[in-house]
Amino acid sequence: MILRTFGWSFGVTAVGLLLAMLYGGPTGLALVAVLAVLEISLSFDNAVVNAKVLDRMSPFWQKIFLTIGIAIAVFGMRLVFPLLIVGLTAQLGPIEAFDLALNDSDRYHDLMNDAYPTIAAFGGMFLMMLFLNFVFEERADKWLPWLERPLARIGRLDQLAVVVAGGSLSFVAWLAADDPGTVMIAGVLGMVTYILVNGLGELFSEASEPGEDDEAEEAGADGAEVTAREALQDAGRGRGGPSNLALATGKAGFFLFLYLEVLDASFSFDGVIGAFAISTDPIVIALGLGIGAMYIRSLTVFLVRKGTLHEYVYLEHGAHWAIGALAVCMLISIGHHVPEWITGGLGAGLIIAAFASSILRNRGEDGEPSEEASGEGDKELHSSKV
Repeated sequence: MILRTFGWSFGVTAVGLLLAMLYGGPTGLALVAVLAVLEISLSFDNAVVNAKVLDRMSPFWQKIFLTIGIAIAVFGMRLVFPLLIVGLTAQLGPIEAFDLALNDSDRYHDLMNDAYPTIAAFGGMFLMMLFLNFVFEERADKWLPWLERPLARIGRLDQLAVVVAGGSLSFVAWLAADDPGTVMIAGVLGMVTYILVNGLGELFSEASEPGEDDEAEEAGADGAEVTAREALQDAGRGRGGPSNLALATGKAGFFLFLYLEVLDASFSFDGVIGAFAISTDPIVIALGLGIGAMYIRSLTVFLVRKGTLHEYVYLEHGAHWAIGALAVCMLISIGHHVPEWITGGLGAGLIIAAFASSILRNRGEDGEPSEEASGEGDKELHSSKV
């Protein structure tokens, strides 16, 4: 199981470290290894959320995410994206931006820092919307009931997530940004992107619900098959992703795939910028972050195949709280630098705490499944069947 799931990651690690050794010697090897660890620590919560969404995708779209999605994540976001940002900022072509990265790393670093407020506003608001839609949704399982119950109660107000996110963006732009107009535009685009992809995913998932079998069979001719998931798996899931309905196929699968790519991009912003604190060489950064991204993808697959999120139910909660912490850190970093160890430490700490809480929930104080674990599960099943 381990070798089958992480085999490609092990292979990419070996090749990446070899290339780092040939390119930069022992120093390059050490920097790539550190960057890989940094990427994994910053994006572990991304793997948990990805697994929750991937579990709702058809096998066809899962394969697309694990093939084309990896290429986009490793080469697109970790190598091409920084070059595009620098090119747009300095009005340079991709080749010129790459030449600048190789021959004038200090100038390249400065241009990336200049673009960071825009990047952080977009990614921070996308993640903020994801977090708020999760905590404002009523669900059967509650990790922090003293906090999640009142949040779910006030979340009954329609579009409260948009109100809170928009107010936060306005405050950050007014307080911390040198160019508040640019930050506002980028943040609003992040919110719009989340709402659009989320809405499209729900729209086409509804179109694939049982009852439209004829259309589903026609869609299957294009390589997608419509399958309904047990209602229990969706009970309490809320709006943590674009859809909480049946397994996504066809257009619904495409928008779930698109959602995951935007989500990965939002997570990678922080890692790409933080990598410049370790190295300004784009080749070293791409190798290190690329290796880390491979492990995040493998970890996502592992969580899905092992059913870890169904067994340790609070992991999803911890991941979303970690996402909320990352979103806040990104917004704060528009005006003030936030050390990477704080961002990574918050995320890792919240997920570890959620994992420990899940173990205690499953075992109970006397080693037996707790009443909450069994009772609420029965309630979920009953309510979902109704």
